[in-house]
Amino acid sequence: MGHGADAETSAAIFNAYAEAGSNLIDTADVYQFGQSETILGTLLEGRRDDFVLTTKYTNGSAPGANRLVLGNSRKAMIASFEASLRRLKTDRIDILWTHHPDGETPLDEILRGFDDLARAGKILYAGLSNFAAWQLSRAVTLAELTRSLPIAAAQFEHSLAHREPEADLLPASRALGLGMVTWSPLGGGILTGRYRAGEKGRAEVMSGKVFQAEDNAQRTAILDAVLAVAAETGTASDQIAIAWAISHGAVPMIGPRNLPHLPYL
Repeated sequence: MGHGADAETSAAIFNAYAEAGSNLIDTADVYQFGQSETILGTLLEGRRDDFVLTTKYTNGSAPGANRLVLGNSRKAMIASFEASLRRLKTDRIDILWTHHPDGETPLDEILRGFDDLARAGKILYAGLSNFAAWQLSRAVTLAELTRSLPIAAAQFEHSLAHREPEADLLPASRALGLGMVTWSPLGGGILTGRYRAGEKGRAEVMSGKVFQAEDNAQRTAILDAVLAVAAETGTASDQIAIAWAISHGAVPMIGPRNLPHLPYL
């Protein structure tokens, strides 16, 4: 996909992450069009039980994938999931996420698919990624009413540069008893301050998606405050931003591209 780390660098990051005591791995079929899962499958050999392994389906693992294996239908779920198992070299996934709503598939169809996989012993838990708070509430209720596999977790973007979830997703997840995993706690990197120095990275990859640009006075004030706290405490700005994200009761995910991006270790 034109951005990311090669297998050798990925191994170095993975090993440093594990040695620090971390154990949550989040990937998806679409990340590097399957290459992320393939690299992880090799890295997990001999230590699979040391990690909580999660992956996602919805977008497919190849450019221009057949429409029958895209979206959230049970057919797409099973096709994507079985391919993920092969790439990850495992017989089970700890949490399977639906990556995002597809605008077509009913929630009860997604829930039935999750339940089938759980009954087959192939997944332990199920989660919804990038779903609205009302959709989370409806899915949890439907699972309760049908006594199918419960929705255990929610995943969504949250950072000092993207605080909208504090109005609905965070309180809804807490009330529903869902584990919360948040992505892009550094706002795509803006909260590191590196982009003020001219770094491109997330600002350009994937047409600037999943990147919160410093494009208004509020974000400038936020970054100024993060950098000021970092200077006052002698701490890296990314540590400040991640600590803030953790304080909301969620597990923030990080996606470093090289070892220098892991200063918190």
